[in-house]
Amino acid sequence: MLMRLFFTQLFASERKQIAFMTDEKSPARISHRLFVTSRSEKRIIMLEHLMIAEQNILLWLQNNMRNDILNHIMIFITSLGNAGAIWIIMAVGLLIPKKTRKTGIMVISGLLLSFIINNIILKNLVARTRPYDMIAGLTSLVGIQSDYSFPSGHTASSFVAAVIMLGNLPKKYGIPAIILAFLIAFSRMYVGVHYPSDVIAGALIATAIGLFVNWVGKQGEQVI
Repeated sequence: MLMRLFFTQLFASERKQIAFMTDEKSPARISHRLFVTSRSEKRIIMLEHLMIAEQNILLWLQNNMRNDILNHIMIFITSLGNAGAIWIIMAVGLLIPKKTRKTGIMVISGLLLSFIINNIILKNLVARTRPYDMIAGLTSLVGIQSDYSFPSGHTASSFVAAVIMLGNLPKKYGIPAIILAFLIAFSRMYVGVHYPSDVIAGALIATAIGLFVNWVGKQGEQVI
C-alpha cells in the first residue's frame, strides 16, 4: 500500500510535466507506465500521448513545410475563413438567383448555428489555450488570436457551408467548396493557431450541423 501510494503521488507530480516529455525511453516515462493501474490514469496517459503527437505534428509542419512562398499562400487561404467571410459572400451570391435562394438561406442558417455552437458555447466551455502559447518553439504566422482554440471556428464555418452547398448545388460547385474547406482547415494547423484535434472536431461538428440543415430543408420541401 505504501509503495502504491508513493507511485500514485509520483504520477500526480510527473503528470504536470509529461506533455513536454518526448523521450519514450527515459526512466521517468518507463516508471510512469509501469504503475498505471486505474482506468482514469490510462485515459490521462492516452490524452498525454495525443498532446505529444499533436505537438510533433505542428512542429513538423513548421520545420519541414513552411517556406516563404507557401507561407503567403497559406496565410491567404486562412484569411478567406476570417469571420466566415468567403462563405458569407458565397451565401449572399446564392440569395440573388431565385433558383439557389433557398440554398443561400440554408448556408446562412448553418453558419449562424455553427457560430453559436462552436464559437460561443464550445470555445468558452473548453477554453483550450492556443498551441503557440503551449508548444515551445512554435510560432503563429497570423499573430495572436483573440479567442480559445477548441474547436476551430474557421474549419467549422467552412465545413458547414461546404456540406450544405454539396448537398444542394451541382457537384461542379459543391466539390470545389469541399476542397476549399479542407484547405482552410489545413491552413489553420500550418499557420500554427490550431491543434489537429481542434480542426478535426470543428469539421465533424460542422458536418453534423450541415447534414442537419440539409435534412430540415428537405423536410420543408415535403411539407410544401
